[in-house]
Amino acid sequence: MTRFRDFSLRALYEALDAQRQARGLSWSQATREMNGAAGNASGHRLSASTVKGTGTRRIMEGDGILQMLRWLNRTPESFLPGHSETEAARERLPDAGPQQLLRFDTRKIHAALDAERGERNLTWAQVAREIRVGVSSLTHLSKGGRTGFPQVMRIVGWLGLPAAHFTKASNS
Repeated sequence: MTRFRDFSLRALYEALDAQRQARGLSWSQATREMNGAAGNASGHRLSASTVKGTGTRRIMEGDGILQMLRWLNRTPESFLPGHSETEAARERLPDAGPQQLLRFDTRKIHAALDAERGERNLTWAQVAREIRVGVSSLTHLSKGGRTGFPQVMRIVGWLGLPAAHFTKASNS
């Protein structure tokens, strides 16, 4: 069954801001914590403007959002409207060491999409319409690389799997 609930970037911003304020941190300090040792070692750093931008943007890069969620100790699904905590254990993001980042395994997402597409005898265009994304957004996943929010949550929702199923800890 397809879920038609989008990940709320605004709700993520509000949670980040509440946590930041509760801990008495500036946006720069909070962002430094989100980056942690992994951001320093890998060169993949969030900026304070990117983190603050979650409140106004419609689309954001997925791996950066995973770092924000890691800092909050929350799942992507917890920012879906109407989310229930009953699946919290299944949705928990994988642990990552201090020198690691969480990343989406976009090849794994593509393989799951292709398998489900084949099982349901659908074309890529039909899948894209059901998920409400462009066909190229789906087929591009086969090359690896990055994906974005809220699109990735529509995709995993269509697959009926938690985002954590498609995330991994990475050293780069």
